[in-house]
Amino acid sequence: MKLFEELTQLFGPSGYESQVRKFIKDRVASYADEAIEDAIGNLILVKKGYGEHKKKIMLSGHMDEIGLQVIKVEDNGMIMVKSLGCSWIYTTYQSRVQFKNGVIGVVASRVRPENLEGKFTNLYVDIGLSSKEEVLKYVDIGDTAIYMGSYAELPGNHIVAKAIDDRVGCYMMMETLMQQQQAYNDVYYVFSVQEEVGCRGSKVTAARIQPDIGVAVDVTPGMDRPGDLEGNNTVGAGTAVKYSDTSVICDEYLVETMVNICKRDNIPFQKDVIYVGGTDASSINLSNYGVKACAVSVVTRYTHGPNAIVSADDINASIRLLRGFIDFEFEF
Repeated sequence: MKLFEELTQLFGPSGYESQVRKFIKDRVASYADEAIEDAIGNLILVKKGYGEHKKKIMLSGHMDEIGLQVIKVEDNGMIMVKSLGCSWIYTTYQSRVQFKNGVIGVVASRVRPENLEGKFTNLYVDIGLSSKEEVLKYVDIGDTAIYMGSYAELPGNHIVAKAIDDRVGCYMMMETLMQQQQAYNDVYYVFSVQEEVGCRGSKVTAARIQPDIGVAVDVTPGMDRPGDLEGNNTVGAGTAVKYSDTSVICDEYLVETMVNICKRDNIPFQKDVIYVGGTDASSINLSNYGVKACAVSVVTRYTHGPNAIVSADDINASIRLLRGFIDFEFEF
């Protein structure tokens, strides 16, 4: 899964996805019938279908990852930052981060860790220098940084890396496109921007495409280890067919179709019902005059941090489901 490894290690916090977009376009645009880049940075790769009653299916996987942005440099060299997306403050503390220019720092705290109180203003980045003048030679206001989290293969066909949310979705869409000889429906592979700060990219692409069906291709939180969420999601139990989350209740017919495809093709699957979180499915669902929406997800432990864990088996099951879904003749 070399392609997946490369994707996870790219630099691409919300609003700064250009490196990821170029990588994807260079690798798979030749497999599409049309490639579009819009004004805010979304990449849309279009593959036309052969079906007489074909639908327009929009698959949306977001390119951005959780990041930090510099808001101030103190006289003593402490680099004050804000979060781009929802960062867990206790995950961020003591993590290594890397700025776009390659400068590496450590996230430290101005107060004792037990007194962080969820305030990002208590954190700062330390690049080893002790004056504002020195720091500004390397890092300035507005510069962005990402977690450092190398790709590694774990026992049991598991993978750990940063940015699995949502480079795994980008990877699954790329693989689906490359494996797609033909499909019944027109498929719009949307590699969206700024999902982590409000599903912004998918809003404008849905308005452009006006799809009949929208599918978020993303991660969903693992609940098979102690944490702040309760539920059924289990790493290694198959592709996750979303039923609902905070932002969307998926279309009954589409959910039933996904489940039936999994049963037909012997694809391991699990039912994804979560009470915190959302995906691009929400913005597609509410676009134009309303769009039938659903989602295919990979259950992920420790999302929004430098060391997320997924199962390669779940990834492969999700790709199989996507391939079956885009080739399905829908009855509406």
